[in-house]
Amino acid sequence: MPVGTTVANARLSLTLPVPPSINRQYATVNGRRLLSSSGRAYKIQVGQQVWIALAQSPARASLMTQFQSGPLALSIRFFFTSALRRDIDGGLKIAQDALCEGLGVNDNRIIETHLYKDIDKLHPRIEVSLSAVSPSSKPASR
Repeated sequence: MPVGTTVANARLSLTLPVPPSINRQYATVNGRRLLSSSGRAYKIQVGQQVWIALAQSPARASLMTQFQSGPLALSIRFFFTSALRRDIDGGLKIAQDALCEGLGVNDNRIIETHLYKDIDKLHPRIEVSLSAVSPSSKPASR
């Protein structure tokens, strides 16, 4: 998998593994829907990659202050092995949750989301970017 991490200018960009399919993210136990072992493992893996990226960045304190105090924008580019194999939105929630949990940020701060779907048969992955949104660029309330 291509590796890429950037922490700069109020933005965290990471290359992460493709999340498990929606059918493998949850299990039903005693009539309750719970995160499956593969879903939990994915969140742990993402959390580790987030903390490694932050630990290596001199901008981490400033970035975390911005992430914890204002609105955020999330962009995820999915690279699947086939165009028809996966839905674009099936991995959104678990990837968003894993990223935000790894940062210790509530995902309700995300006010803007962009999803993209591409094909890479040899290197399936997701490229994630989380950035602080400046107050002047927030959508107007209605």
